[in-house]
Amino acid sequence: MHLNPYGEYAVLLAASLADDWPSDRAGIEARAREFGVTIAFRETPGDHARTREVIDEWLGVVDADSESERAELLNAVMAATAAYPRLTDHDDEGWHLHYRDGTPEQPAVLPAMLRAVISVGTALHVSTRGMSRLGRCAAEPCTHVVVDVTRNGRQRYCSVRCANRAAVRRHRARIGA
Repeated sequence: MHLNPYGEYAVLLAASLADDWPSDRAGIEARAREFGVTIAFRETPGDHARTREVIDEWLGVVDADSESERAELLNAVMAATAAYPRLTDHDDEGWHLHYRDGTPEQPAVLPAMLRAVISVGTALHVSTRGMSRLGRCAAEPCTHVVVDVTRNGRQRYCSVRCANRAAVRRHRARIGA
């Protein structure tokens, strides 16, 4: 995964995992591939449960009550992440940065790599697009994560369906139906 998409794609991956948790480790790895992660992972016991902990920790950042709390939580996650930036030229992509532990000889561990990528990606996302560009869907009772990647920064719903449902509720409330 190249550095520039760390923000958007890493946060979208985290939201996808949070909103639709895979039933096994293979599902997590497949989802990571869908979002552009190309490296190999070393399989370790408890990968599925430890990755769930990574996502739950990230949801704490999503659900932070203030920008300061969000920054504090995110800084704590990044400080506790063992992966560090490194130059790599795998897959004939040319030289680029990765945030991960592991080498081609000793591949990264799935939860550790996702923690690094997601935390750095989230930090890049909120620092370049705005701290308010991460939250929960505004259409109750939906609790899906909203990663606002729109140009105007006004995305408040996880989907068109939720936006339409909220608009219908507002309309009905106005006309007293």
